[in-house]
Parts: sequence; structure tokens; C-alpha cells
Amino acid sequence: MRIDILTLFVDMFESFKHSIISRAVKKGAIEINLIDIRAFSNDKHKKCDDAPFGGGSGMVMTPQPLYDAIKSVKKRNSHVIYLSPKGSVLNQQKVQQLSKFKHLVLVCGHYEGIDQRVIDLLIDEEISVGDYVLTGGELAAEVLTDAVSRYVDGVIEKGSIEEESFVSGLLEYPHYTRPAEFKKLKVPEVLLSGNHAEIKKWRQEQSEQITKKRRPDLLDSN
Repeated sequence: MRIDILTLFVDMFESFKHSIISRAVKKGAIEINLIDIRAFSNDKHKKCDDAPFGGGSGMVMTPQPLYDAIKSVKKRNSHVIYLSPKGSVLNQQKVQQLSKFKHLVLVCGHYEGIDQRVIDLLIDEEISVGDYVLTGGELAAEVLTDAVSRYVDGVIEKGSIEEESFVSGLLEYPHYTRPAEFKKLKVPEVLLSGNHAEIKKWRQEQSEQITKKRRPDLLDSN
């Protein structure tokens, strides 16, 4: 998968140089390109924002630089996403859908947002990472990239994502590792029994209990 991220602040994506995403990039499972929107501005000062028509506080990203930046990477098979509080909320189902695309273009907005004409002309989908507002789309783009990349072949072993939270409609069960006792707290006996049928049953029960307590809305939707 190829992911092109259009941003005014390229340096905000340092996290991609570390951990699982970095390893996935190095072995070619995913390709991440950072595109500086300012480089496409026709303004001599590389300005990319202006006051909104109709008045109001804040600034709006101007259409020309962003339009040209998107057109520079958009292909026939591209799916262009604008990270926006007005978009549909990102969830595990959407993450898995997006992982099927060969090419994602992520547009990071700033200020009060981007000119609506760019959305009308080039944006395929608006996505929000939650019901709150960030100072810009960069953090949202990082979240989406990380979540989607995990479902791309070669990034993570398939067995590691089959029982995660939200995959089955439930939150994940508790995990334990060595030592078997820590600070007088012991690992549940069933996990030490070697009885895989009972372990599977215990994990299912734990997932149901945790989901019922913390996210009953997930049970209602199943």
C-alpha cells in the first residue's frame, strides 16, 4: 500500500521513523510519502491561507496549493481522504475497508478548514478520528495510517489482529505473562492449565464482561 500525506507541517510525522511502521516501510510492505502543501503555492511568500468569505474568526486554507498538491499524487486508483471533524467517525470496520485500497491520499487541514471547492472537486471521503477538534489533521492522519497499516499484508502477523478489540464486536480480554505471581496478584489458574478449550471459553467470558461494563453500546449494535 502507498499512503501520500499532504500537510503544512511535514516534521510532525517523526513517529513513522520508529517501531512497527518503520519496519513495515523498510521491508516494503507500505510506502509513506509526505508532501509539503506549501511547495505548491503560487504565492511568492508560499502563503496557503486567507480570511473566510462572509467574515468570521480564523483563516481558511486556500484552494490553489491544496488542489495542485492533490493532483500531483492522485491516480485512477487513489482514494482521497480529508481528515475533518465533520467526517464519519473512524472505526475498526472502516479501517479494514481502507486497508483494501492500494493508494490512500490523506489531506491534513488546518485553521478553520479547507476551501469547500477542493472537497467538491477532489475529496472522496471525509473521516474524523473522534468527536473532538484538533489543531490540525496531522495527528488524525497518523492515527489513520497506523490503524490501517496494521491490516496490510506483511506488517503484522495475522494471528495478532484476529482477537483484538472491536474485531469481533467485543473489547479484548485481559493479558498476562511471566511471572505467574506479581505483587501478590496471581495469573488466573485457567491460563496455566493448558486446557485450550477452557482458556478460549474464559477469554470469551472476559471479553463479554468487559464490553458490557465499559462499552455496552457495542453489544447493542451486534
